[in-house]
Amino acid sequence: MHVAHLSLTDFRSYDAVELALEPGAAAFVGPNGQGKTNLVEALGYVATQSSHRVATDGPLVRQGAARAVVRSVVVRDDRRALVELEINPGRANRARLNRSPVSRPRDVIGLLRTVLFAPEDLALVKGDPAERRRFLDDLLVARTPRFAGVRADYDRVLKQRGALLRTAAQARRGGRSSARSGRRAESEAAFAAAGAGDVLSTLEVWDAHLARHGAELLAARLELVEALRPLVTASYASLAPGSAPVDLAYRSSLSTGSTGPAGSGDAAGTAGAAASPGSAASVDTDGAAGAVARSGADAPDRTALEEALRAGLLEVRTAELERGVTLVGPHRDDVFLGLGELPARGYASHGESWSFALALRLAAYDLLRADGGDPVLILDDVFAELDAQRRRRLAELVAPAEQVLITAAVPDDVPAELAGARFDVAEGSVARVR
Repeated sequence: MHVAHLSLTDFRSYDAVELALEPGAAAFVGPNGQGKTNLVEALGYVATQSSHRVATDGPLVRQGAARAVVRSVVVRDDRRALVELEINPGRANRARLNRSPVSRPRDVIGLLRTVLFAPEDLALVKGDPAERRRFLDDLLVARTPRFAGVRADYDRVLKQRGALLRTAAQARRGGRSSARSGRRAESEAAFAAAGAGDVLSTLEVWDAHLARHGAELLAARLELVEALRPLVTASYASLAPGSAPVDLAYRSSLSTGSTGPAGSGDAAGTAGAAASPGSAASVDTDGAAGAVARSGADAPDRTALEEALRAGLLEVRTAELERGVTLVGPHRDDVFLGLGELPARGYASHGESWSFALALRLAAYDLLRADGGDPVLILDDVFAELDAQRRRRLAELVAPAEQVLITAAVPDDVPAELAGARFDVAEGSVARVR
């Protein structure tokens, strides 16, 4: 797989740009702030319909413009596909495939698959659980595009359930306030007005929806972590030979759903039961619904996971009604990254953290390649962050890819192993010089 053409209209700093690309390595070189990352960000957006730099689409549209358009020609197995995305902040985005409209923009996800290495990747090791959850979910969608819908369904239910919990929590706090001031009749009226019975019955309906979508997402994450483990271990050993071994395990919020600050949405670092390093990436739900059965050697049992999620939600219902937030589910889970016998977060050095982050991305690349066809590799200002040994080893590992796109501030930041086409980027223009 490779990108043969990229066209941008009012995307970030570019009013218009057209780029012809080829298989092999290509470097975009220029001083910081000139728009190098904007080019590869656009390709990442075609692949995932999200940016690795910002959480919303608004900043992607050039200042003063109403919309941005990204077009790319993707070649896979000698077949060409023209993918067009129209980014409309505050309104629905639109997509076309081979000049024909598609009903939903996410229907074109999977036509281009990318693996992006960026300075922000350090957050995979040092950052909050949300960074690691996003890594898993983005990879799930890249492998199986229908999970974009699964994730959207889960987020929709989570939002609706959260709104109901917040309403109930506000009503309970209002009732307690009246009771403390001696106005018992007002307190009772507040609880009655809240319609406690209706709230609980409605909450049960949302519990069922959340458990169903959550079980599907959780089962997929468990299988993904199990598939990644040996690949991450091997990639880290290649990048940092002689270092302590690494491992990863999935940590679920099921057994300790009440952990973490109210409204944080995170199972605070080590919260939740986990598969210990060196074991299968299973979920321990002793505090919720007992052990989760598995339907095969490695495949999680979705029915058992759904039951465990419903039991976990029931167990923390009082706390949820007090705090107005959903305390159990995949949105509060984490991935434990182990370095030797210690958690990498908090114990790994800067170099070890970089090696771990790179190993996660390389493992994602290996997994996608094993599914069929090389994804496009994007290395955004990564080599400037690495020492000589890691720079050389990373270059050797990615050089065989069908297409590698690199950004660098100066030509010397591009390793000799990845010498190829070169584009100079300056003041909103892109010119090929080699």
